[in-house]
Amino acid sequence: MKTRIGVILVLWLCGCAAAAERPFFAFCMDTHDTKKRDVKQQTEMLKQLGYAGCGHLWLKGLEQRVEAMKGSGLKLFQVYLKIDLKKAKPIDEEQLKKVLPLLKPHKTQLALLVGGGKRSDPSLDEKAVKIIGRIADLAEPHGVSIVLYPHTNDWLEKCSDGVRVAKKINRPGVVGVMFNLCHWMKRDDNRDLDAVLKQAKPWLMAVSISGSDKPEEVRKGKGNWIQPLGEGSYEIGQFLKALDKIEYKGAVGLQCYGLRGDAAVHLEKSIKAWRSLPR
Repeated sequence: MKTRIGVILVLWLCGCAAAAERPFFAFCMDTHDTKKRDVKQQTEMLKQLGYAGCGHLWLKGLEQRVEAMKGSGLKLFQVYLKIDLKKAKPIDEEQLKKVLPLLKPHKTQLALLVGGGKRSDPSLDEKAVKIIGRIADLAEPHGVSIVLYPHTNDWLEKCSDGVRVAKKINRPGVVGVMFNLCHWMKRDDNRDLDAVLKQAKPWLMAVSISGSDKPEEVRKGKGNWIQPLGEGSYEIGQFLKALDKIEYKGAVGLQCYGLRGDAAVHLEKSIKAWRSLPR
């Protein structure tokens, strides 16, 4: 009997350890929610469903988000910011300075979407390095790090763009990159997923996933690139195996942008699919 209990305990602890290695959080879950939940209701929903936390779009409403999450046990993993390289003031420094202390308890990442130039144009690297370095200077004292978020049709469009810029900034652990499965599906010319992740490994600080159709279908405009996890023709287990190869143990974000209907419905589908995956 004692042996049986011991085996069960070991298995339970191993399961907990595996889950702890890759915390699972949701972002953009509020953009198309037909229930139009406020941040308090979103927090309650995510906690009830078993998510580790969430991401927050832009600086607006961030104070309310942080307040709503107090005492919930959930983590604010990321805050997304747009940087426009064409603007004389690419970020609102005063607003950023105001909110950074709120993010310290969460050790939040600022996920930067960088636009304002021709896609992947290295001639703007110097300007980007200066701007991102300045943001890092403001964030680091608060334990807040920076991840460069590749986004379709932006200047920083591919994971390799983020790696190139992160190398030039050269502040490991403070400035890194994020790999977004949906944007790789849509725009990256390098279809070798293992090679993309291997290149990113020294700088990789975050990843995002979603259900999706196969990359070739998405690239031809015939596939849906953002679906609830477990839906679509792409086997998401392939991606998790690729993460295993580079020994990535960080958080995984669930991309929910554009998913319509009651957010609780698709979030429940996704976390059930996540729990059924080896990780």
